[in-house]
Amino acid sequence: MRTIERAIENFIFFSRWLQLPVYLGLIIASILYALKFLAELWHLLVEFSSMTENTFLLTVLGLIDISMVINLLVIVFIGGYSTFVSKINFENHEDKPDWLSKINASSLKIKLIISLVSISGVHLLKTFIDIHNIPLQDALLQIGIHMVFIISALLLTITDKIMHSDEASVGH
Repeated sequence: MRTIERAIENFIFFSRWLQLPVYLGLIIASILYALKFLAELWHLLVEFSSMTENTFLLTVLGLIDISMVINLLVIVFIGGYSTFVSKINFENHEDKPDWLSKINASSLKIKLIISLVSISGVHLLKTFIDIHNIPLQDALLQIGIHMVFIISALLLTITDKIMHSDEASVGH
C-alpha cells in the first residue's frame, strides 16, 4: 500500500510541470508584445510630425502600457515558475533581479495586483486625456474597475500582513 501511496504522491508532485507550457506561452506573448511595442514606436517615429500633442501623449502612454504588461508577464512566468514548478539556478548571476530572491506565492500575488493597478491607472489616464472621445459610461466603468483593483490590492496587502503577523507570533 505504501508503494501505491508513494507513486500517487510522486505523480501529484510531478504534475506541477503541467504549468510549463503556460509559462512558455507567456514568454511567447511577451515576444509578441515586444513586437507590438516596436510597431507602435515605428508608428510614433513615422507620424511624429503630423501628430497632435494629445495623439503623441496617447501613443507614448500606449508604449508605457505595453512595457507594464511585459513586466507583469515577466513577474508571472519567472515568479510563477520558480515558486510553483522548479527553482531557477541563477543565484550568482549578476543580472538577477532583487525581487526574485524574496519571491513566494504571497509576494507574487501582491506584485501581480500592484501591476494590475498600475496598468489600469495608465488606461484611466489615457481615458482622461481623450475624455471628449470616450462615452461617459465607459469612463465610469473604467473608474469602477480601477477602484476594484485598488480595493483588492489593499485587502490582499492587509490579509498578507495579518497572515505574516500570525506566523511571527506562532514562532515566538
